[in-house]
Amino acid sequence: MKYIVKLHPEIMMKSDTVRKRFAKVLAGNLRQILKPIDETAVVVSHWDYLEVRHKDLSLRPLIIDKMQCTSGIHHFLEVEESPFTDLHDIFMQTLSKVKDSLENKTFCVRVKRRGIHPFTSVQIAQYVGGGLNQAVPSAKVKLKNPDITVKIEIENDKMLFVKARFDGMGGFPMSTQEDVLSLISGGFDSGVASYEFIRRGSRVHYLFFNMGGKTHEIGTKQMAHQLWERYSSSHKVRFTTVDFEPVVAQILTNIDDGQMGVVLKRMMVRVASAIATKNRIQAIVTGEALGQVASQTLTNLAMIDKASDVLVLRPLITKDKADIIATAERIGTADIAKSMPEFCGVISKSPTVKAVEHKLIATESKFNFEVLKHAIDTAITIDIRDIKHQSTDTHAIETVSMVGDDDVVIDIRSPDEVENDPFDKADLHIAFYKLGGEFEKLDQTKTYLLYCKKGVMSGLQAVYLKDKGFGNIKIFKPTA
Repeated sequence: MKYIVKLHPEIMMKSDTVRKRFAKVLAGNLRQILKPIDETAVVVSHWDYLEVRHKDLSLRPLIIDKMQCTSGIHHFLEVEESPFTDLHDIFMQTLSKVKDSLENKTFCVRVKRRGIHPFTSVQIAQYVGGGLNQAVPSAKVKLKNPDITVKIEIENDKMLFVKARFDGMGGFPMSTQEDVLSLISGGFDSGVASYEFIRRGSRVHYLFFNMGGKTHEIGTKQMAHQLWERYSSSHKVRFTTVDFEPVVAQILTNIDDGQMGVVLKRMMVRVASAIATKNRIQAIVTGEALGQVASQTLTNLAMIDKASDVLVLRPLITKDKADIIATAERIGTADIAKSMPEFCGVISKSPTVKAVEHKLIATESKFNFEVLKHAIDTAITIDIRDIKHQSTDTHAIETVSMVGDDDVVIDIRSPDEVENDPFDKADLHIAFYKLGGEFEKLDQTKTYLLYCKKGVMSGLQAVYLKDKGFGNIKIFKPTA
């Protein structure tokens, strides 16, 4: 099989030196991606396009899929190559390929030509089109919006009959732009934000702030691995996990209610900035969109940026949620995002939408920054290729709706939630951010039923504790 790969128009607009470099990088990326699929795959660079060949026809769907998911490609043509002698030979070859498909259809002929020939592209189109019109009486020529467009390319002494056209990702080839560190949570926004920078030619590394236990971490790793495997497997990338539960606990304990959301984000970008600097990465990427939540007003975003020593990039800043979800559906991250909880480490009763810098600094003075330093120092970084080898067994956690004689119900919601909406069946109140550290102090002869309003946090915490070796845990979902 042969494919003609057309570069993204923005690449073609660059200087000859830059265009050649980008084309060379794209060719290398394609070799890196296609060789593991079909070792016969060959990629050849030309002035304004790339040529891809491979021999195993059974691998055609995989080859096409990989090329469609490679940044820097505007579109590519699947072509059938053959020698030709003259205009009439081009017509006869074309007739043999399209005769049956033209019956009772409208059609036109489009021709592109490279090389020196005794005829022009227009003359080829006229000769072949007129011949097809005579050879298939039921077919009619229609130059605008025909049922079938017959596409032919003439390259020196070869005729390339275009069998199919496939759209690519566009953008720039991977690694032609600087690396970035994406703050990924497993939700719709961060996955799409990561994809946008992959498409733009940046190698995207991932940073995950674990505030929801093992299940949250596993789901986010799966999304990051899927993005890498599908769109950027030509390059190695890193996945870093930061244990952020102690940081959240500090915020909930020491920070003023209205400032919690902004302070949480400032702590995140401080960590991200430190990890990016350590790995010589010049920018961090977030999935924030203007006005989506209280911490994402322009005033608050400016306050968040001031906590970072590196550039903060927000590719979704003007996107509507519906647009973001639609993109997630298209790129294949939506299913994972739908299964992930909309998890935020802190929930303020009255979050500020216009944070004031001196007030932020004053409230942050109550925060123990040794906790943040410890989070940075204990961050775990792995090669993203190792994720698929890690266990995804989250264990089966039993869910019950009745309380037994030896059962103890723990309401793990935050103190504010408990105060606003008391749960009269709760025996204990231990906020989720304290549960991991305090559970081992409880009477282990009892069975503990974890409760929260939606069952999301109780499920995550149950898996987390089960993972730490505690078997006396169930999820409590009382009947309405």
